[in-house]
Amino acid sequence: MALIDFFTRKYAAPAPPAEAPEPEIGETWKPEGLPVAERYYNQAQAVVLVARTSQDPYGTAYYLVACLGCHSLSTRTKHHSSYIRYALGQAAEAANAHAGTCRALPRELPPRPDEDTARNLLRSWVTAMARRNFLHPDIDLDLAEFGSGRLELQRTNEWIQTELEALAAERSDLLVVRRDDRTGTVRFRARPLPR
Repeated sequence: MALIDFFTRKYAAPAPPAEAPEPEIGETWKPEGLPVAERYYNQAQAVVLVARTSQDPYGTAYYLVACLGCHSLSTRTKHHSSYIRYALGQAAEAANAHAGTCRALPRELPPRPDEDTARNLLRSWVTAMARRNFLHPDIDLDLAEFGSGRLELQRTNEWIQTELEALAAERSDLLVVRRDDRTGTVRFRARPLPR
């Protein structure tokens, strides 16, 4: 080593630029509370999701179909003269049929609402359900009733159940909690509200 080496400034190699995390897109998006079972592409490469929303006490799972291009969202299919919730096979058929005809471009993923916004959203849905059923007797609610709003809510079934129990404790005129003796699951009953 020569004496000149002590006086020569050596520059450190520049640090590699920090890689920005890749944004989530429909192909990889995993919204909280909505396990995605299948994904389809529409004609403009927007993703059509098939996601599980809930499961009844007997083990039957229910699904929704949501297009991340247009705003199409469905949770039920017509069966004879009534509408039933999607099972996986029915949801997959509906998603494939929608993907084959939809030409909407991919859009931004819906943002996950903060806790207060999600709580207020859930409470407004329960209130609307109670008002709609003014002429009917008390109606039982299960988590599948909130299937059409799950993409907007992005919360787990456990979170929804906890919030519904809190709402029932706060507003017993609106919602009642009871335990199903046969299955041991918690059931909710919305009481009709005057208009």
